[in-house]
Amino acid sequence: MIKKFTQAEAEENLAQLNQSSEIPWQIADGKLYKKFVFADFIAAFGFMSQVALYAERADHHPEWFNVYNKVDIHLITHEVKGLSTRDFKLAHEIEKSIL
Repeated sequence: MIKKFTQAEAEENLAQLNQSSEIPWQIADGKLYKKFVFADFIAAFGFMSQVALYAERADHHPEWFNVYNKVDIHLITHEVKGLSTRDFKLAHEIEKSIL
């Protein structure tokens, strides 16, 4: 069973995630959030395709929004109505995909 993180657990995991992130992730409206900006639409779409593969393997799918070269990603574990280890694991995978 997946456990919902406490505020302290979420903040601790956020700090660890942001150690290797040039642009930090945030917790906004109870979700893990980050905006990515790419050179153009093709680069943004390629990034989304990579993330989709990770998300499908993890069976954990982002809420996201794309306009041209920008991709907004929100992660939340709906079954616990909050943040969990699943969100941070996917965020780490997303970070690896942009290196």
